[in-house]
Amino acid sequence: MAVRGPRQSGKTTLARQLTAGLDAVCLDLESPSDLARVANPQLYLGALEGLVVIDGVQARPDLFPLLRVLADRSHAPARLLILGSAWPDITRHASESLAGRIEFVEFGGFDLSEVGVQASERLWLRGGFPRSFLAASDEDSVAWRESLVRTFLERDIPQLGISIPAVTLKRFWTMLAHWHGQLWNASELGRALGFSDKTTRSHLDQLTGTYLVRRLPPWHANLAKRQVRAPKVYLRDSGLLHTLLALPDRDALFAHPKVGASWEGFCPEQVPGAVQPSEAYFRATHGAAEIDLVFPWRGRLQGVEVRWREQPRMTRSLHTAITDLDLEHVWLVYPGDERFPLHERVTALPAAQVPTLAQVL
Repeated sequence: MAVRGPRQSGKTTLARQLTAGLDAVCLDLESPSDLARVANPQLYLGALEGLVVIDGVQARPDLFPLLRVLADRSHAPARLLILGSAWPDITRHASESLAGRIEFVEFGGFDLSEVGVQASERLWLRGGFPRSFLAASDEDSVAWRESLVRTFLERDIPQLGISIPAVTLKRFWTMLAHWHGQLWNASELGRALGFSDKTTRSHLDQLTGTYLVRRLPPWHANLAKRQVRAPKVYLRDSGLLHTLLALPDRDALFAHPKVGASWEGFCPEQVPGAVQPSEAYFRATHGAAEIDLVFPWRGRLQGVEVRWREQPRMTRSLHTAITDLDLEHVWLVYPGDERFPLHERVTALPAAQVPTLAQVL
């Protein structure tokens, strides 16, 4: 099994909890001593039995062919749990070497189902990284996130083999925060930063691959209407978004013009964890008919629309999306307290109840 997700999201802590009391071998490939142990990997790993946890596997992608050999042994004395934070390398090497032998589990920070309704606003403000969310004060949370940004740019990016100057990537990341929730336009963003389209796309790939940015693809259907083909881009963690926008507290966030975009990016991030759809999309046409999230559920399409208003209502765009896509139901997520019907196929759903979505579908 491979667990992949952003750095500092709790993967190592989870592995330690799972292996507590077990006779397991735990290797951290960012530790010089553990890295020295696998200098001759076949000799060392081949002799291990029971549960073997390999953390930071992105530091040694050359291990994957050997792991295939170990997994194929008839008596299989070792079971492998792999942890990593850069999914393109992990997925590519694992898919090439361990096809049919490995299961991927995506692991993020805290979500609403874990922190509870009472802490939903704090989760939105601070984000889901455990140390940020659990900090003693907003000031400590901000300081931790600022440190994470610096560490990621100055240490983690070079360790992943990405040769982008920290200042350059910070500029791009900050600009992307201002682009949060909008359609991706490499040319326009590149012009604003003085980058070529190719460079802009490359930087986006790097941030997407380290679980910091989500590219939400458009839903394509055989419709007569002209549909948007570009993806939407979101910063996956709302706390990092607020740090890059220099929004240290609730008052600063609510006074900022991106407060609605922040909310509309935060809520859909809670939905995949709640219902675990195999695929998620947004839908938009050039006639401005749009819905924030579309996903298949038991053979039918479901929709989620997020609104930053206390009194949600039906719109022409929502009617059009329901008709065009034949959506079974749409859940209109809003910052209120009550769930109530707006239409025979539309229900207003408080954001705090998003974790229960799988139970009501």
